[in-house]
Amino acid sequence: MIGRAAVSSFPLRRRAAFGQVFAVGEFRALWMSQVLSEAGDRLALVALTLLVYDKTGSPLLSAIAYAGGYLPWVLGGLVLSGVGDRLPRRQVMVGCDLVRAALVAVMIIPSMPVAGMVGLVYVITAVQAPFEAARQAVLPDVVRGERYVLAAAVMQTTFRIAIVAGAVAGGITVAVLGARPALGADAATFVASAALVRFGTRSRPADTNRASRGTRRQLGAGARLLLGDKAIRTLMMTGWLIALYAIPEGIAAPYAGRLGGGPAAAGLIIASGQAGAVLVTPVFTTRIAALTRLRWMAPMAGCACAVLVLTAFRPGLAISLAIFAVSGTFGIYQIAAGSAFVDWVPSSHRAQAFGLASTGTVLTQGAALLLAGAAAQVMSPATVIAVCGGLGALAACGLAVPWRQVCLNQAHRQTAQT
Repeated sequence: MIGRAAVSSFPLRRRAAFGQVFAVGEFRALWMSQVLSEAGDRLALVALTLLVYDKTGSPLLSAIAYAGGYLPWVLGGLVLSGVGDRLPRRQVMVGCDLVRAALVAVMIIPSMPVAGMVGLVYVITAVQAPFEAARQAVLPDVVRGERYVLAAAVMQTTFRIAIVAGAVAGGITVAVLGARPALGADAATFVASAALVRFGTRSRPADTNRASRGTRRQLGAGARLLLGDKAIRTLMMTGWLIALYAIPEGIAAPYAGRLGGGPAAAGLIIASGQAGAVLVTPVFTTRIAALTRLRWMAPMAGCACAVLVLTAFRPGLAISLAIFAVSGTFGIYQIAAGSAFVDWVPSSHRAQAFGLASTGTVLTQGAALLLAGAAAQVMSPATVIAVCGGLGALAACGLAVPWRQVCLNQAHRQTAQT
């Protein structure tokens, strides 16, 4: 298989420190670019949702507008993510940022109809997919070994914080200045992000063999790589378990309502799943050895899901928050899965692989949230969360078997090489 031929074993890495990561100028540029674009995205999405509701008074249309921040990712991930393997990745990131800045600028036009604004945000989200695929693909070239693990942890933590901060900033900006100035601020973040990437990172040539392939052939090759290699397939599917242990965030409002809480309680439920991960990630990435993280990956995935079964006992809000925080803390296994994914996928296929894997994550999360929301209509939200947690734990046990075999095979290979 492509992955096995390209990577013979997981590397033994020396531990690194966060200071070593931020000492890399290219990483600082990519990190600041992410801060600006992610926060700007959330700010604009909140502003657009409020603007649509203000113009139409329709909760359905405002929900459709908000969904524009997620659904088109699937199309972009399938069709456009491979662009980062066919063209220089810096060029792809800068181009995507400038396209998004232009589209957001069009949304500011006062005469722009609501349908046109919603359509533009769907296109903007689709363009985000190749940007993210290219950024994730180039990051291992900027920081290598254990520094990549820390860099990925910083990016994940930044993503969580930027989503919250962007949403809060969006609400405040709309309240103080109005929705259109908030959209203007988003356009400015894309321009700033493009400048950071263009002048803060160096150009790396695209793979000439990949550049000559069409989209359909490249998509097929990427799918065969992800599904045909047992290690890559297992890593990807283990990552997809987030669809089940993130269910509490998707039905936070009805869960809080059953406990007698309101929007504040729902917000705490959503935040609790992120809080534990933010606090423990530095320890997990700097104090735990690389091979230990790999061995712990499957058990941690199982625990992230299994702890949610405790909601079947209908705990109060405080204990529920603790349960969700513990679940989110175990969810940092995603860092180990992501670093192993990078080790296993050859660089020439990296953008396509990241794009397809991310598309799978969006699809599984969307399907799981829809089913959980439907189930919560006829049964207690606590029961829904407990059932999803149990299913996730069973799936993690099933994935642990092939992953253990992969680790054993790599250990035998490394022993034979030494």
